[in-house]
Formats: sequence, C-alpha cells, structure tokens
Amino acid sequence: MSPKDLSTVKFLDKVLDTGVEVLKIEGRARAPEYVKCVTSVYKRGVQACITGSFNKELGEELEAELLSVFNRGFWGGYYLGAKMGEWSEVYGNRATQRKEYIGKVTNYFSKLGVAEILLETGPLNVGDTIVIIGSSTGVVEQTVGELRLEIDSVSSAPKGSTCSVKTTEQVRRSDKLFRIIPA
Repeated sequence: MSPKDLSTVKFLDKVLDTGVEVLKIEGRARAPEYVKCVTSVYKRGVQACITGSFNKELGEELEAELLSVFNRGFWGGYYLGAKMGEWSEVYGNRATQRKEYIGKVTNYFSKLGVAEILLETGPLNVGDTIVIIGSSTGVVEQTVGELRLEIDSVSSAPKGSTCSVKTTEQVRRSDKLFRIIPA
C-alpha cells in the first residue's frame, strides 16, 4: 500500500482562514527540485490568500505545478470530511516530469554569467529545460537559450563535448546538470 500525498493547496484559503500561521512542508529525503517547487507553490498560494486573489482556478493551477515533481497522487486529508482509506492505485512516483543526468559544471565565468559544462551521458539542445543542482548552489532551473561549442553558437552539443551555457544564476564547479523530460 502506498498512501497518497497530502496536498492542501487547492483549499489553502480555508486552511489559513482557520487561523493557521505555520505550514509544515515535508522535505526530508526529497530532491532539491522537489523542495523548491513545493515551497514556491505554497508561497504563491499564501501570498494570493493574503491579497485576496486566491480562487479555485489558482488552487487547481498550483496543484498542477505540484504534479511535476515526485508524488504518489494527492488527496486533501481529512480536513474536508474525506473518509478513511485514501490509497494510491499505483505504487510509487506519479510525477509528470523527471530529471535525466547529462553532465556537470566544470567552470563558471562570473563576469559573463556562463557555465562550462561537460556532457557526460547525453546531448544538450537549445530549448531544453535544465536544472543545475549543487550543495551551495541549490536548484537553478532554466531553459537553454544559447549554447556554444568553443566560440561557435550551436543548436545542439553532443555527448562527450564541453559546451557553454549562459545561466540565470551563479553555479559552481561540480554542480550536476539534469535535463527535464516528460515522465
């Protein structure tokens, strides 16, 4: 049996209306991109509640974002009168996306905001959604806008090559690079 994951984001306004001032978000033993996604989704939901702009459509949109990271399906717990026995029909992960390791950062040029990346397991293409993860860096998610081999701008860099990518935030040597793909 695999229990579904508790998600209150669709009715976050009702939770906060009860006087709740602190939300516990489970992040132990979860990937950094999971923690980033869940905390940013709930932050947006809380801010919408504070400004009075939270509605059913936003709740649905926020839960759809949560589906992109590890989950076993969602349920709202017993908050709204659900009956016992909410179990997932499918064991394990139900995420709509997964990450695929493709390489590591070998250098970062801070004045240019460019990362040099060794592609160890696969190619990298302009338009790919990537995540760079490191213990000091955290999680940097972006779309590859420009890709260079040596000084040449290219649309694709092959496995085994060293390429350069402009990053939206500072990254560090040995940070790992993943491509985000549909699950």
